[in-house]
Amino acid sequence: MASTQRGQTGSTQELRMVHALAPPDFLEPAHEWRRLFSEAWGTFLLVVVAAGAGVVGALSDGAITLSMKVAAPGMMVMAIIYFMGAVGGAHLNPAVTLAFAVHRNFPWNRVPGYIVAQFAGGIAAACFLWAMFGTVGLLGASTPGLGISDFKALIMEVLLTAGLVSTILGTASGARNIGSNGALAVGGYIVLAGLWAAPISGASMNPVRSFAPDLIRGDLSTTWIYIVGPIVGAMIAVGFEWILKGKPTAAGTSAAEGSP
Repeated sequence: MASTQRGQTGSTQELRMVHALAPPDFLEPAHEWRRLFSEAWGTFLLVVVAAGAGVVGALSDGAITLSMKVAAPGMMVMAIIYFMGAVGGAHLNPAVTLAFAVHRNFPWNRVPGYIVAQFAGGIAAACFLWAMFGTVGLLGASTPGLGISDFKALIMEVLLTAGLVSTILGTASGARNIGSNGALAVGGYIVLAGLWAAPISGASMNPVRSFAPDLIRGDLSTTWIYIVGPIVGAMIAVGFEWILKGKPTAAGTSAAEGSP
């Protein structure tokens, strides 16, 4: 009898520890500020690495190669998904947030907050780079490659983002990038896309990553490419996901939104 009680007590303590360590409920309004902070912080880290690679590469006389520049943001996204994907979903990208919402995996009333947090984090990262290094290396801006027209860069961003969002929708846990599947697939795709397409368009795939450096350096002439392209590509990916897997079911949507 005593041993049974001790066993029950031990199980209760273990359950309490599990609940204490569990991430905040994805739908609980009281935790929304944590999710918004995670989006701002995560996007800051992504932009400071993605744009910073170009800045440091220019400062160091090419010590950072193209392979290093495209690997850095992929690895950073992978790390962010691992360490706080369970908190806010690790969208880090307005195109991804919109895709989750259009796919009916993410509530529309939370979209504005996420996008504002992402832009705040990205602009803060660009400000940090500017304060540290000035506008060296165009502040790591995304621009069409030498001899590449704006239209070709736009088409490339549409294609690359369609692939990225397809990867995210296919591997994410509902509206959250979380776990080894999401981290490895998404991070790996970002690296792969950059390896072959960075000389064409910069392989941004993220409106914030491109807008933030352009805003701080004061040149928005090609920014539209990196806003329109990723959003169009993300919507194409949502359509492809519907073709591949059909409409989200009620049970699937409930699970995707983080309901227990």
